[in-house]
Amino acid sequence: MQYRCPQRHSFDVAREGYVNLLPVQQKKSKDPGDNQLMMQARRQFLQAGWYQPVVSALLEQLAVLPVTRLLDLGCGEGYYSGQIQQARPELQLYGVDISKAAIKAAARQYPAIRFAVASSYQLPFAATSFDAILRIYAPSLDAELCRVLADGGVLLSVSPAPEHLQQIKAALYPQVRLHSDDIIAISGLKHIKRQRLSFQLQLPADDLRALITMVPLGWKFNPETLAAFIATKPAVQCDFYLDLYQK
Repeated sequence: MQYRCPQRHSFDVAREGYVNLLPVQQKKSKDPGDNQLMMQARRQFLQAGWYQPVVSALLEQLAVLPVTRLLDLGCGEGYYSGQIQQARPELQLYGVDISKAAIKAAARQYPAIRFAVASSYQLPFAATSFDAILRIYAPSLDAELCRVLADGGVLLSVSPAPEHLQQIKAALYPQVRLHSDDIIAISGLKHIKRQRLSFQLQLPADDLRALITMVPLGWKFNPETLAAFIATKPAVQCDFYLDLYQK
């Protein structure tokens, strides 16, 4: 199977079911995106179900929205796409990520979802293709969000709230800097509502290590400080904002 663009370029569908639509000129490195260690850690942590409250909150919001075609922007290994597909099999789901390894894993695990290696800054979709976009921590361009959203379409954005992972930060910095509570304006979209979701996790050592490894803070630890922190068995604060925007 192949895809063809208006310029008559062709793109083969890989054996796993995904398509690579990331041109060489859009890559900033040979293998962009999260490295293999971060990807494996994220998969371990998410598959263990520790962020199920986030999944439940997303499904609650989607349940009252008129959604048929949804794009998971920066979908990684497809965990959230897969959870939504399981709960809402009638939806047409698409996922994009800049990491080829992550998309390959996603397509293998969730064959009913259409995945592509692509940049969130130059989305490989026609205008007004989606009535909903899910954006969890992913970078994006306002103009591209507006372009691919249909009129009346929604963006559901998940970002860290002030106290997210503050115990991990406290192990690294003498003074913890909280995440901003500002509502980010997006050109062409109207902010509709904000939900704050906070909960604490008491994690076993392996899953705490996975959580630290899968986030950028993990780079700040050396093996000794990481082992010492895990040995304290801290409860970790999880704190998220779910922001709904509409075109």
